[in-house]
Amino acid sequence: MPFRMDLVAGDRHAILTALALDTPEVFDDAARFAHLSLGGPIDPTWLDRFSEAVRRVTGEDAPGDFLDARRELDGPDEERGQTIEVVDGAWIAAIARLDDRRLDAVTGAWIELIEEDLGDLPREEKPWIRKLAGEILAFCRRAESSADVLLAWSL
Repeated sequence: MPFRMDLVAGDRHAILTALALDTPEVFDDAARFAHLSLGGPIDPTWLDRFSEAVRRVTGEDAPGDFLDARRELDGPDEERGQTIEVVDGAWIAAIARLDDRRLDAVTGAWIELIEEDLGDLPREEKPWIRKLAGEILAFCRRAESSADVLLAWSL
């Protein structure tokens, strides 16, 4: 199984069923789910850095680090090498409140933080990261009213 990382908002049972049956295409149903596929190109710690960038730009204490905003669910998916975690609604809400006018500044700060960790990023990577920042914001706005937000990832 290739590395996958998905944020999914909606009914917990429906999300867990789709994950157990390995049918992530059901997450394309925007009437039932908010979904953001993060797998492959990013490391989960990038969301910690995104949180830090939001705090840096807004001067607020929220959102906390993404690492602290999730709690692992125990279950049979561990046997398949998949980890499923519940994401704290306060993290989602803090991102959702971000003013659109600050997104460029947050993205710039996020890129700086990533480069502190990894070194200079190739110029062609930066537009993709800017797009991803907008996708994270849009996901959080859609997910804010959801009953559950889960992070599912596998190595």
